[in-house]
Amino acid sequence: MNLNTYLHFNGNCEAAFNFYAKSLGGRITASMTYGASPAAAQVPPPFANKIIHARIAIGDQIIMGSDAPPDRTEKPQGFSISIGVPDPAEADRIYNTLSEGGEIRMAMNETFFAHRFGMFVDRFGTPWMVICEKKMA
Repeated sequence: MNLNTYLHFNGNCEAAFNFYAKSLGGRITASMTYGASPAAAQVPPPFANKIIHARIAIGDQIIMGSDAPPDRTEKPQGFSISIGVPDPAEADRIYNTLSEGGEIRMAMNETFFAHRFGMFVDRFGTPWMVICEKKMA
């Protein structure tokens, strides 16, 4: 069994996935537009170039996503994608890169449970946490 995050975007899935691939050293392994899908005839022309399904591999992890039709777009809430890394400098790099142009929810700092921990919503509306955990007894 695999548990994967599936993100819904408001028309900017392609830009978001390109940004995530570049920022996290991943690669887009699948991407299809509505216009190239079997549903092409039912799609309004302005939506034909939007993403119906995309997949990005980051190490051995997968994130999938698509552009939700305008009447089905909702603001993400109640979750965050958590990125755990063993190196504090790498945690800082990821936090600084992904949070650029977004909304900082918690600045990157040392906490009682982590060498580095921070939270933000990126410029595409996706909530993230970045953590470099301390060893707990």
